Amino acid sequence: MTTPAVPSAVAEVLAQHTAAVRARLLQVRDLIYMVAAEAEGVGPLTETLKWGEPAYLTEASKSGTTIRLGVVKSAPGQCAVFFNCKTMLVETFRVHFGNNFTFEGNRALLIPTTGDLPTEPLSLCLRAALTYHRRTAGRDATSRPPPVASLRR
Repeated sequence: MTTPAVPSAVAEVLAQHTAAVRARLLQVRDLIYMVAAEAEGVGPLTETLKWGEPAYLTEASKSGTTIRLGVVKSAPGQCAVFFNCKTMLVETFRVHFGNNFTFEGNRALLIPTTGDLPTEPLSLCLRAALTYHRRTAGRDATSRPPPVASLRR
């Protein structure tokens, strides 16, 4: 799978970050596209800006919730992967992957710009977001976190 070219508006936002943050955000972007391509029913992604940050939507399939990339003021040297704060996603990630990431409230997981990208746990988190609406159909989206097995599908 080839990752699409970065849209110019997204490239402009990424260019405002330090080289280290930009490089890591681009790695996460590549992983988002890879996971989307491998996850059944996700389909093509829409890449746009939301709140001035790169955002990835499952607009065609409506299978998931938006993923945004950026930084948070409390940790400007780290990359933030934002998820909808009205979901249980970040709480679920904290329960299952607390050793792999630090978190910003119920809205983001933080990734250092140095060292290896935690590809396997991050892929599972991204898959959970990209398939969120498929998994929550018929159940209350604010109920307790799903078991880790459901993140691996």
